[in-house]
Amino acid sequence: MSVVTFEKPIPHIGLADWYAKQWQNQQTNDTRRNDAFNLRHESRQLRNETNIRTEWDTYHNNVRLADRVTELDRWRETLLSCLDRLNSELGMLKDEKFGTERELDALGIPLGVISECISMRDCRQGTELTYDDGDTELKKELCLAENVKKLLKERCQATWEKLNKLEEVKFQLNLDINDKTEALEIDKDQLTLDKNCANITFKIDPLRTVKGSIPYEGWLEHSRLTKQLADNELADTLKLREALFVVRERARNDMLAQRDRVDFVLRKRIYETQKARNEAEWQQLKMRAEMEAVSREIRTLEDALRAKDDALKLAETRLENRSYRPGFELARDETEKGLKDEVLQLRQTRRELNDKIDCAKATYNVLEDQQVAIDKDLADKSQSLMTDVRCLDLRMRLRSGEFAGPATATDRNIQLTRMEKEIPPT
Repeated sequence: MSVVTFEKPIPHIGLADWYAKQWQNQQTNDTRRNDAFNLRHESRQLRNETNIRTEWDTYHNNVRLADRVTELDRWRETLLSCLDRLNSELGMLKDEKFGTERELDALGIPLGVISECISMRDCRQGTELTYDDGDTELKKELCLAENVKKLLKERCQATWEKLNKLEEVKFQLNLDINDKTEALEIDKDQLTLDKNCANITFKIDPLRTVKGSIPYEGWLEHSRLTKQLADNELADTLKLREALFVVRERARNDMLAQRDRVDFVLRKRIYETQKARNEAEWQQLKMRAEMEAVSREIRTLEDALRAKDDALKLAETRLENRSYRPGFELARDETEKGLKDEVLQLRQTRRELNDKIDCAKATYNVLEDQQVAIDKDLADKSQSLMTDVRCLDLRMRLRSGEFAGPATATDRNIQLTRMEKEIPPT
């Protein structure tokens, strides 16, 4: 053999096996291609489905974030409105409290004036120191002022407690509003993020339940309770402000009515005292005139008594001289009888004149004592009149300053309707 051939030292297959191997490879390739085709189809379908699901999930979460931002903003605006109302009520309540405290401080003036008037009227003397209507009304006014002072103190204390409560509610509102504002900013920032942002990263445990988190229902209930608390406090504040205004105006009206009543009673008492003093002065004049008349009558009686002394001396001298008649001439004739009757009559006249003089002097003494009593009563009435006039002048302080009140009825209506800020300045 001229050609040398070499064969690999491995088994060789037959043609039938070759054909079988070809068919097997063909079937395997078809299977792999089909598997690859199915894989590509399934991958494309999965990719499309995941892309769509991701887009919709992102869209829905964006909508949820937008709704959450809207809800947070709505609640924040609601609480801000409550906070504005609360601040307004706080300012108005502080103004009412300041007005009540000013009214309370101003009560020191009427209390001092009333006490001074009572002490001044207690300095009256004699029969003028009476429990008259002036004393009664002044003591009523003092009790009224004390009750008003006590009531205003209680209202001021209640207002102070309400202000503290409102400050607590204001702090809670501010805290809640600040939290909602911060949460709103965070959610707005999340709403601006997308998958192409540079500041997005994988996190360690994003699915964890954050410590301190609460359910949505708890958050909603907390927001409602905060708003309800603010609304309740605002309603109570409005009632308290109205109560403060009503108490202050009622106290002012009661004080003004009692002041006018006391002033009227004092003026009436002054009129009665003046009338009584005029009567006492008239009695004094009449008494002095009567005393002068009695004094003149006493002098006239004494003159008449002295005149009767001379007449009695004459009659007794005649009787004594006729007792020296001699013998039978010493007769008890009509002349002697007449002279004796004259002596007896003159003695009786002198006794009557002496009695009348004593009676006149006693009457004069009684008139003089009465004149002293009238003078003292007149002095007491003058002092009482001066006291009441001074009290009335002293009470003029109640018509000035805080207790002056509006000058006209129009000003009072403007003040009562709170229209000062609505009327343009002239």
